[in-house]
Amino acid sequence: MYQPLSLFIALRYLRTKRRNRFATFISYASVFGIGLGAAVLIIVLSVMNGFEREVSRHILDMTAHASVFKLGGSLEQWRQVADKLRATPQVTGVEPFIRGSGMLNYRGQVRGVVVYGVPAASEANVSNLHQYLPGRSLAKLSSTAGPPRTFIGKTLASNLGVHEGEIVTLILPRWSDHGSMLLPLYQPLMVTGVFSAGMHEFDSTFAILDLEQAAKIYGFKDAVTGLRVRFNDSQQAPQLAQHLQQVLGASYATLDWTQYHQNFFVALKSQKRILFMILSLIIAVAAFNIIASMIMVVKEKTGDIAILRTLGYGRRNVLAVFVTQGVIIAASGIALGIGGGLLGARYADPLMHWLEQLFGVQFIKPDVYYISYLPTQVAFSDVAMVSAVTFFIGVLATLYPAWRAAQIAPGEALRAE
Repeated sequence: MYQPLSLFIALRYLRTKRRNRFATFISYASVFGIGLGAAVLIIVLSVMNGFEREVSRHILDMTAHASVFKLGGSLEQWRQVADKLRATPQVTGVEPFIRGSGMLNYRGQVRGVVVYGVPAASEANVSNLHQYLPGRSLAKLSSTAGPPRTFIGKTLASNLGVHEGEIVTLILPRWSDHGSMLLPLYQPLMVTGVFSAGMHEFDSTFAILDLEQAAKIYGFKDAVTGLRVRFNDSQQAPQLAQHLQQVLGASYATLDWTQYHQNFFVALKSQKRILFMILSLIIAVAAFNIIASMIMVVKEKTGDIAILRTLGYGRRNVLAVFVTQGVIIAASGIALGIGGGLLGARYADPLMHWLEQLFGVQFIKPDVYYISYLPTQVAFSDVAMVSAVTFFIGVLATLYPAWRAAQIAPGEALRAE
């Protein structure tokens, strides 16, 4: 269908000056509109990919790939369970942890806190927490001099107004064996360092203690809340966690890292699909410009089409000329959109910060979006999908004008000329 002559005529119609300048403007607007729609789609999808990547990275740095719990209570025989897990293929690290809640008080400022007791000497086997402690070491938590030591998040420290080396009070509720409330426990803690994980959830609520100190405070004795497990491949964590569940039996529960924030990841994927559908309307609007532009071209070139028909140029050939012209417009818009999209994704974060300073508005609030910057990650599959959808819409928009051109009767058209 697409012959070299059809391509030659299509290119000639695009290059030649038209009597109707408005039609020329519409043609350029079509290319720009398609490029804008494709660029916006690529930028938005790249930002969504970046969000998912960065949130996943922060979660994996602060937590393990999976956690193992004993149903109905704390895990007492945890060393035997840990040995069994270490013997499982693809498991690279297993460490105990104690998780508790309470309130931190400093000079009348009180904030809720999640306390994590971790083995200071071997925590690096299951998490990258040490990377967020510049100039500090988790080994400081195991010091027995003075009150128990703790690392707290940057936002939590700011909210309390506390600095390194100062004493805060951990307030814990207590209950009797009969279920009645007792006087709360007031446990002084020394802030030995402040970490910044880059995620509001961790920076505003986490306090890290040594495992033995946390066991004494929460009365765990030799028991722990559970075990944290690291695999050789974090992306295989859901499948490997299920395997561990089968190995340990029904009296244990395993949770992988994706389940801790399952709602967030599901919402992110849903938003990505919805935004793709909504922003595709920009391309659809540009496609209407293609229809308008090509109808004007067909009307302007009616005499030329009639002459081609009298010379033996068939209807399919005429159809091919205008479809090829639409394909060229769509391809030009796609090339413009890919270039603009890649450039926009590259400089999205500095542009956002510049706009924040210009208008005095914070577009990304860390307490809502987990992070305070705009990450991007361009995926080839997204670029290919945007290009394919754009190309399909662009070609579809050319079919009606091309069909109208192919239906022109040579005799009637020449008489009208």
